[in-house]
Amino acid sequence: MTGTSNARTDLSDKPVVDTAIIGAGFAGIGAAIRLRQSGVEDFVLLERDTRPGGTWRDNTYPGAACDIPSRLYSYSFAPNPDWSKTYSGSAEILSYIDTMVADHDLDRRIRYGATVTGVVFDEANGVWECAIADSEPLYARTVVVASGPLSTPGYPDITGIDDFAGKRMHSADWDHDYDFTGKKVGVIGTGASAVQVIPELVRSAAHVSVFQRTPGWVLPRINPSVSERTKKAYARIPLLQSASRAAWFWGHESVALGVVWNSPLTRVVEAVSKISMRTQVKDPWMRRQLTPDFRAGCKRLLMTSAYYPALQEDNCRLITWPIARISEKGVRTVEGVEHQFDALVFATGFEVSKQGTPIPITGRDGRVLGDEWSRGAYAYKSIAVSGYPNLYFTFGPNSGPGHSSALVYMEAQIDAIVMAVTTVLRRRLAVLDVHPAAQADYNADIQRRLEKTTWNSGCKSWYLTEDGFNATMFPGFASQYVAQMRGIDLTRDFTAVALAPDDLEASVTTR
Repeated sequence: MTGTSNARTDLSDKPVVDTAIIGAGFAGIGAAIRLRQSGVEDFVLLERDTRPGGTWRDNTYPGAACDIPSRLYSYSFAPNPDWSKTYSGSAEILSYIDTMVADHDLDRRIRYGATVTGVVFDEANGVWECAIADSEPLYARTVVVASGPLSTPGYPDITGIDDFAGKRMHSADWDHDYDFTGKKVGVIGTGASAVQVIPELVRSAAHVSVFQRTPGWVLPRINPSVSERTKKAYARIPLLQSASRAAWFWGHESVALGVVWNSPLTRVVEAVSKISMRTQVKDPWMRRQLTPDFRAGCKRLLMTSAYYPALQEDNCRLITWPIARISEKGVRTVEGVEHQFDALVFATGFEVSKQGTPIPITGRDGRVLGDEWSRGAYAYKSIAVSGYPNLYFTFGPNSGPGHSSALVYMEAQIDAIVMAVTTVLRRRLAVLDVHPAAQADYNADIQRRLEKTTWNSGCKSWYLTEDGFNATMFPGFASQYVAQMRGIDLTRDFTAVALAPDDLEASVTTR
């Protein structure tokens, strides 16, 4: 296969780094740490914002927290003995990210305000050209796309969404200067962020109306504080913290049997949810409104013990009539009622791309990845795509967990990516590209396995494209995912093309 151009671009006066990491959230920071630990020092993180943190920098709405235990929602190579609770809030998670940046001296390697607008592969030189808004391009031997799927707030397609004259905000773009005291507030959405922010709004606002399109399966979240004695024990005996993490890991693995596949354990999960609802919600009609009509696991499980009590407060109302449009004064539902508000809060998640790419990506022979992903994204084991050599994704296609921590999957991806990056650099490769057959075989197997999961059982969710293609979830246990990433064989499943012996020094200048 020939490259995008036979002519060699003169890069002698261009800044060329070994690795460009796009994004300084959890994935980008984790990749940077593991690269340093593997001896790679010539890298830069390109971050569009003014500080690191990714989704935990952006999601600061009242009540924002993780629904995975902190021992598991952290990297094994960066343990934190000081988590204050079993499930940590966004501020504490962001502090953990800041600590990783400081401990590994990464801040000086982050270019803030660097919005990457596209990457193009120069096969003659074996480098990627990274276009950056309002700046000169950066050239890199390898690229890690760590921009994350949960980075751009998503708004629903509702008529008149821009007509509302009051205060409008998204849960992922919270205005902390706005005072909800004494205000009438409408909340659109009842997903993971909504069930966290609604109880907080009920405490402060005069009245809250919750617009529900689809109820979810809710499980109680018990969140005790961690004692100072336990923190000191974890700090003094790291093996103890590792054992705690392992216990949480295997506990969540058992949950997969009830939520990844429709099994007798699925009935157990649903029974726990129904019992919790019955003990918290006294009104039979409200219980009926809050009961899903799909199997547990088909959509994301909601972890909260505060949501149901908040819905029953005197200043809160659950509205299940479909929304017809948003008007200047509020929300009109299909039965003809206009609900008027001072503020509207959209807790409607993110624009999760299952078909395009986060930025334009042009590979060998001018092929465009966004075009190839137009009917659904795919990759070789989530991290690499044939025709786009030396470029890797974190949290790529079919790496979503339905039962465990995203960071378990992400850590396995990062370690595989570091193996590929160091191979390119140490063997002085111009190209390390996935075999098309290896990629096709892997994805055929993934889609076959997905057919048997709850996600593909008929309900509509953000996991699926409009025509039902699942480019998001991994159909198995987290331990299976970790094992497959450790089993990547670069000599069997990839094609390697070396730089000519003197080409590297003649064509590029590294920093």
